[in-house]
Amino acid sequence: MITNEDQAKHYASELCDAAAMDKLERLTAELVHENERQNLVARATLQTVWQRHIADSAQLLKWGGEGSAWLDLGSGAGFPGLVIAVMRPHLSVVLVESRKRRVEWLERMISELDLQNCRVEGARLESIETFPAGTISARAFAPLDRLLALSARFSTKDTFWVLPKGRSASQEVQDLPKNHGKMFHVEPSLTDQDAGIVIGRGQWSKNQ
Repeated sequence: MITNEDQAKHYASELCDAAAMDKLERLTAELVHENERQNLVARATLQTVWQRHIADSAQLLKWGGEGSAWLDLGSGAGFPGLVIAVMRPHLSVVLVESRKRRVEWLERMISELDLQNCRVEGARLESIETFPAGTISARAFAPLDRLLALSARFSTKDTFWVLPKGRSASQEVQDLPKNHGKMFHVEPSLTDQDAGIVIGRGQWSKNQ
């Protein structure tokens, strides 16, 4: 369990190189500054930004794929999408965000951090052209059943689902249609002892 900023920074450093760590430092500094202009994250979490946002995002790499594009839904402040893009420069990362000011923030960070592997789709998910996603992530995007319904068309039999769900993770999986089989399970978060991450593999169908 990661319980403080030093542990969180060490954890992140084990997953990427020094250049990526420099970019993460710049990202956290810009986040603090931008949060004065718009409420990207809860102000209280800025005191533990590495634990609550950087390491919390980085841990998802354990369950994501390394091949096709990583699709991050409702990217908001850029977690986990920007962190994934920084730590895996070889991986194409697509950030979906419909709120104009959030889109501007994400685009600025992509430019300033020179994330040539990352782009923003500044629109609602329903209007984005379908493409096969290797990994689908979402942090506080929508209840699990609605999230799956909205993003099903981006999934294939090889898609990894990596969905932080906080305390509701187990209940949301239990509430899925009974015939969903063993497609999803819950893993404990490394950064919050009360939180869970919904993990899955495969193509989701509305008929499941």
